[in-house]
Amino acid sequence: MRNEGKILSAIKIAITNQKGGVGKTTTAVNAAYFLAKDGARVLLVDFDPQGNATSGLGINKSSLRSATDPDGAPTIMDAISGEIPIKDVIQTTKFKRLVVAPATPQLADAEAGLAKADKRFVRLRDALKTVQDDYDFILIDSPPSLSLLTVNALIAAEHVILPVQAEFYALEGLGQLLQTMQLVRKGLNPTLELLGVLVTMYDSRTTLSQQVYDEVAKHFPGKIFDTKIPRNVRLAEAPSHGLPVGAYDKFSKGSRTYRAVVEEIVRRTGWTPKK
Repeated sequence: MRNEGKILSAIKIAITNQKGGVGKTTTAVNAAYFLAKDGARVLLVDFDPQGNATSGLGINKSSLRSATDPDGAPTIMDAISGEIPIKDVIQTTKFKRLVVAPATPQLADAEAGLAKADKRFVRLRDALKTVQDDYDFILIDSPPSLSLLTVNALIAAEHVILPVQAEFYALEGLGQLLQTMQLVRKGLNPTLELLGVLVTMYDSRTTLSQQVYDEVAKHFPGKIFDTKIPRNVRLAEAPSHGLPVGAYDKFSKGSRTYRAVVEEIVRRTGWTPKK
């Protein structure tokens, strides 16, 4: 298994889909939480200018550096611009072994600034190299677009988790994302692989949800997660309280299913807790 016998750097997973509203950030936050509950040291990189993973882990975004508050705490934008080492950006959370590199909407400005910068595609990879030995997992919550930030995330990662909503147009647009992954593999990250496709917002009462799941499974043989993430009130409420669903209501269906997803992630990556 991966962690037996010697110390290895973090398993790096980008959670991405160019389509918004598919449960990408929900997956990033809750996978990070349950991995930490299992004993892993976890860094969640909020690489989405919306900053929802940041607030979803209880970080007050008004305390972070912004155009109106240059004295606030630094963010991932400062790390990829080269102004501040990423170790000085990372913040602790109220959850043991789980830390976050926070983001604010200013990250979108950084992307524009990077467009003509040197090493613009590998800024995140290079920043993470300085801390990757400190963690068992680094999860990257990517923006809902095929942007320079998303390419940075794909180049920095070893694996990709692709959340897909159980709706009629679930597979629409995925071809472009998969093509981008293929280009990344041919270029700066030849070891990038799809860890799995996760069907979200699954409604067991409808035939459509199962049809979508079956269609996704057909397009990604051997890659679809067995666990289906349901539509769940507690799962939807948890972010407004700055909590992962496992901390908000550990007995909810949403909590149980993300616990099961993490069991699959652990199995697929081959991670084992250190003795």
